[in-house]
Amino acid sequence: MKKIILVLFVLISVGCGNTISDEIPDGAFIDIKLDDIEVFSEVYVSDLISDTNVSIEDYKIDTDVIGKKDIEFYYTFQDTKYVYRTSVEVVDTEAPKIFGSSSRTVLVGYEGNLCNGVTYGDNYDGQPECSIEGDIDFETAGKYDVDLVVTDVSGNSTNYNVSVNVVEEIASNNNNSGGGNTSKLAFSDAYSKYKADNTELGIDVSEWQGDIDYEAVREAGATFVMMRIGVKLDSGEDPTLDKKFLDNIKNAKEAGLKVGVYLYSKALSKEEAIDEANWVLDTLDGETLDLPIVFDWEIWSNWNSYHLSFHDLNEMPKAFIKTVEEEGYEGMLYGSKFYLENFWDGTYDNVWLAHYASSTDYEGYMMWQFSNIGRIDGIYGDVDLNVMVVD
Repeated sequence: MKKIILVLFVLISVGCGNTISDEIPDGAFIDIKLDDIEVFSEVYVSDLISDTNVSIEDYKIDTDVIGKKDIEFYYTFQDTKYVYRTSVEVVDTEAPKIFGSSSRTVLVGYEGNLCNGVTYGDNYDGQPECSIEGDIDFETAGKYDVDLVVTDVSGNSTNYNVSVNVVEEIASNNNNSGGGNTSKLAFSDAYSKYKADNTELGIDVSEWQGDIDYEAVREAGATFVMMRIGVKLDSGEDPTLDKKFLDNIKNAKEAGLKVGVYLYSKALSKEEAIDEANWVLDTLDGETLDLPIVFDWEIWSNWNSYHLSFHDLNEMPKAFIKTVEEEGYEGMLYGSKFYLENFWDGTYDNVWLAHYASSTDYEGYMMWQFSNIGRIDGIYGDVDLNVMVVD
């Protein structure tokens, strides 16, 4: 803790006769307890102060940029207003994350970049550097252990050990004797397992399900349907309307099913996500929904090339959700369990979890998509099955 003597500055008068004094008030003190603030943290002026006998005009400090941060706030002591200025350092102490296989097999003569075989990212730095520590002779077959090291702009590093097998030939896997025997999940079985006093069962659909008999879907026990309203074919383009959306929303509502919509996004910026949300709103044109409008972003295969920080990534659904909620709709984020736990930041009120399993230990979801091989009357072929938690 450091005790800082107040430094006062002459300012112009404010309000009706309420001037800000340049005199040092006898007996006033403010103890500042922080020198550093973590980037993106939610910190108010009052959080910097351990003890004071003055009245602080509190506000949230902008912590979005690392480096020196000048801070100014007003305070009142014995009915006189003063200004106080200090500075703190906004720092990033969080190390990057690396995901991927701990082993890699390459052919003799390999000239690629091993860093491209893993996914890595950082909370602040959209372009952390990946390097290789260790020796590999790509001209000689053998097994080599190396470290992939990812370092962000603040110097935080993460090491990821990878065993590299350099081989003369990669064996092909032509075993076609199985793999096509996956059991389908009947909606009736799912209903028996997951229906409770606080849950409802439903489906999600797109044009891939073709023509749907929603009366049969409702009679099977489903109470809701999430439907794709559109899909972004490429970043920077407008979304394309799902070919079956207009039929789906009309027929599902007529059958008495609760309806929500999702957009398959390929946004790469907050601004693009807002444009997508506005496209959804324009397409709905005031159509009422029972369930949320969902931001569905799943383009993970090229993650390293997007140069997004985790903060940048999370700004997209938050902006999308805020935009639709300003128009009276609910917003929601869709994500698989892995990405919800490792990429999305966990601050979303409504989450649609994708986890294809008989049970899940992920907490806090509103909907859980538990199967992508469901079968229900009214739909020919596979359909995603979902359970929704209700009040």
